[in-house]
Amino acid sequence: MLNYQNKNKTLQDRFTKYVQIDTQSDPLSPTVPSTEKQKDLGRILVAELLAMGISDAHLDEYGYVYATIPSTTDKQVPVICFCSHMDTSPDCTGAGVKPIIHLNYQGQDLVLPDDQNIVLRMDEHPDLKDQIGNDIITASGTTLLGADNKAGVAEIMEAAAFLMENPEIKHGTIKVLFTPDEEIGRGVDKADLKKLGADFGYTIDGETLGSIEDETFSADGAVLTIHGVSSHPGFAKGKMESAIKILSDVIAALPADCLSPESTEGKEGFIHPVSINGSVEQAEARFILRAFNDEELQANGELLDATVQNIIEDFPNSTYELKISEQYRNMKQVLDGYPQVVANGIEAIKRAGITPKQQSIRGGTDGSRLSFMGLPCPNIFAGEHAFHGKQEWASVQDMEKAVQTIVNIAVVWEEQA
Repeated sequence: MLNYQNKNKTLQDRFTKYVQIDTQSDPLSPTVPSTEKQKDLGRILVAELLAMGISDAHLDEYGYVYATIPSTTDKQVPVICFCSHMDTSPDCTGAGVKPIIHLNYQGQDLVLPDDQNIVLRMDEHPDLKDQIGNDIITASGTTLLGADNKAGVAEIMEAAAFLMENPEIKHGTIKVLFTPDEEIGRGVDKADLKKLGADFGYTIDGETLGSIEDETFSADGAVLTIHGVSSHPGFAKGKMESAIKILSDVIAALPADCLSPESTEGKEGFIHPVSINGSVEQAEARFILRAFNDEELQANGELLDATVQNIIEDFPNSTYELKISEQYRNMKQVLDGYPQVVANGIEAIKRAGITPKQQSIRGGTDGSRLSFMGLPCPNIFAGEHAFHGKQEWASVQDMEKAVQTIVNIAVVWEEQA
């Protein structure tokens, strides 16, 4: 097997090109994709895939990119899909990204030039301790970087080019899938798995070098609407019941020392308000509910409902509606039935000279929902760190190892067929 090498720095060139394309998704948009600008990157990826000789690469009406790397073996090998998402988080702007490559990092503070208050310090980013001598890519201080998940996109593209250039590497049919709107929980809403035609998959959307994640949160979304009583504020005594204040009381009554993102870690879940809007007469809050098992997730929803009921008892003329909807479920429920998928990922990481780290993720990926749609799909590291904010960074050398891992996964599946 040939070992991948980042010849002429093609990997970081791809990555720095992709992050400069604004693909921020919008949770308030009803369209698919939620922003048309996500297709700007999709069109570029299709053109590059076609130039590699991948003849079926295309962008569909919903902003998904599909492509097939043909088999180079006579064996009957399961069809493997590699998936990453093209959108970036709504939490921080992705417009005007200026990537900076910090060569030969030696542990120093990285001060971002366009806002020198944005500083990456090793004690705040522990994974930087493993990056001495490596090349670190950041944004300039006014935007996120977009490594989540354009690192994964670049790595899959680089692996595709490497496999197309080296047909002597034996592998089965490989499918490439790039999705929109993952950051707003709609990444596979319109994915056509019949057209994709894959048996198993791997999202390339993880953080630390060597990580393979086979467990995620189970997740629900909740919308709480308070219907209060409006009155002229000058004559409101005994009449007004402000929906804004009721909603504020509900949020204040939720546990602060547990069940919040600020106070939890490991396998602990939470109830998290992510947006509030409204007026005296009506106010609305959106929540995300997270837990690693479905029973705890249901209990979190029941606690939210009980908290609202307790608060609104003091406001006899007000009412509320709480709508809880499923977002995704812990993919371990599916992956435990297909142990070879994770095992082959672990073997591929080892062959890249890395110690595998099998772990859970306090979040979700497209693989969470893909697994329940019939495509068992753990998550592989991409080398992205501190995502969704201006301190986001990626390691070129870790990204190179991710490319090698992708290639190795394809080879391992062929060997075991």
